[in-house]
Amino acid sequence: MDIRKLKYFITVAEELHFNRAAEKLNMTQPPLSQQIQNLEEEIGVQLLERSKRTVLLTPAGEVFLNEARRIVRQLEQSIEKTRLAGEGMVGQLSIAFVDSASGEWLVRLLRIFRELYPQVQLILREMTSAEQIQALQDGTIHFGFVRYSEPVKHVRYQTVQHESLIAVLPEDHALALESEVSIRNLAAEAFILFPRQFGAPFYDQIMQFCKNHEVDPKVVQEAVQMSTIVNLVAAGMGISIIPSSASIFERKGVVFLPFQEVTPFVPLFAAWRTDVNQAVIANFLSLLSNLD
Repeated sequence: MDIRKLKYFITVAEELHFNRAAEKLNMTQPPLSQQIQNLEEEIGVQLLERSKRTVLLTPAGEVFLNEARRIVRQLEQSIEKTRLAGEGMVGQLSIAFVDSASGEWLVRLLRIFRELYPQVQLILREMTSAEQIQALQDGTIHFGFVRYSEPVKHVRYQTVQHESLIAVLPEDHALALESEVSIRNLAAEAFILFPRQFGAPFYDQIMQFCKNHEVDPKVVQEAVQMSTIVNLVAAGMGISIIPSSASIFERKGVVFLPFQEVTPFVPLFAAWRTDVNQAVIANFLSLLSNLD
């Protein structure tokens, strides 16, 4: 059934006058009458009682008017939702991030995105870099923020940050009151690091930094999340080397100190699939690329 016929009928039923309805529809009266007649023939029931002076709805016409309004309204809503989805204004966006990336810049990015696209549902997940790369391959997340890039089919990376390494020490450590620390002065310390399998390139950066300065870290405890590492340092379990952004986990019982030595720059990458054509992903990537 032609949706235009429904709109013609609704207008006639509301005006109860063919000439006024025709004017409202920007057409002449004869073709409008013909369209209504065709509609009645199509559904097999009289919708309007016509006389020289009046036009009235039949009981069937009253029922059909409600249904026609509902159908037109639903169709218009469906068209609008489809248009918004095509523009990335509605939908879902699943974003994962390593915990050390959950600083002010990410908060600002998400806040601006929500302001620009309030009808997009954000699903946020904290995951290790290795878990994110696997989730991107599986299609269970749309976007990730990871500490290393790994060649994966249909996954692209973009560097969004570079940061240095810093030391995190218990607040009662002998070096805690210093403004900076040498990695050589930590050679005898017990280290707390994350397991290598959760981010081998990043782990190797830390170990290579130590090796370059003749330090062989004695790893006595492992923890997956940076926040957990900071808590373990506060508990006196050892010291650690972390990205500078992890200082957001500042808490009583620890101090964060820069190194005297030049440290390797630790990258943070945005990662997303290139074979998923979704406007909502493109909108998020555009905002990320233009964020000051």
